[in-house]
Amino acid sequence: MLNEADVLRRLFRAGLCIAVAFGVAALLIVVDGLNDELGKADVAIVLGNAVGSTGQPSARLQARLDTAVALYQRGPFTQVIVSGGVGAAGFDEAVVMQGYLMAQGLPASSIWVDSAGNTTDLTVQHAAQMMKTNGWRSALVISQYFHIARCKLALQRYGITLVFAAHANFFEPRDIYSVLREVAGYLVYLLRPVA
Repeated sequence: MLNEADVLRRLFRAGLCIAVAFGVAALLIVVDGLNDELGKADVAIVLGNAVGSTGQPSARLQARLDTAVALYQRGPFTQVIVSGGVGAAGFDEAVVMQGYLMAQGLPASSIWVDSAGNTTDLTVQHAAQMMKTNGWRSALVISQYFHIARCKLALQRYGITLVFAAHANFFEPRDIYSVLREVAGYLVYLLRPVA
């Protein structure tokens, strides 16, 4: 029979193992997200984020869009899906994203708007459907570095197997929280049944 000291030692060891596993997972997510995988893709998918009270993209969202513009100009894709929902400020993120891309010179005919992409899962679900409808087989996902691993996993689970990625060049202190949240988010996506 275990005494109280043995129980505490075992609990400490278990807690330490969980913390180490969590840290390793967080590190892998960061490394994966910071190492862009660029390739010729049928379409880029830019995930939405906050729009300010003036109707302008937040700095985080603008960084995603600027990454999309820079890559579009280099030519690895000719079509872009922008996806987001209506945020707290009352603006449709996807429409704001479309307007920003058009102001940077992308033609409206190359931009596909998903105004119902309120979550990563909905964005990926809608993007996969658009891709199947248009016969597109490869995607380049653009988001924050900590979000890339989960986006790629989600796309693969919806049948998009050729997935490239590029991260937005924007970093802020809250990234620490976001990285930790992504560990849990990735695990949830990994364990839930395929749609």
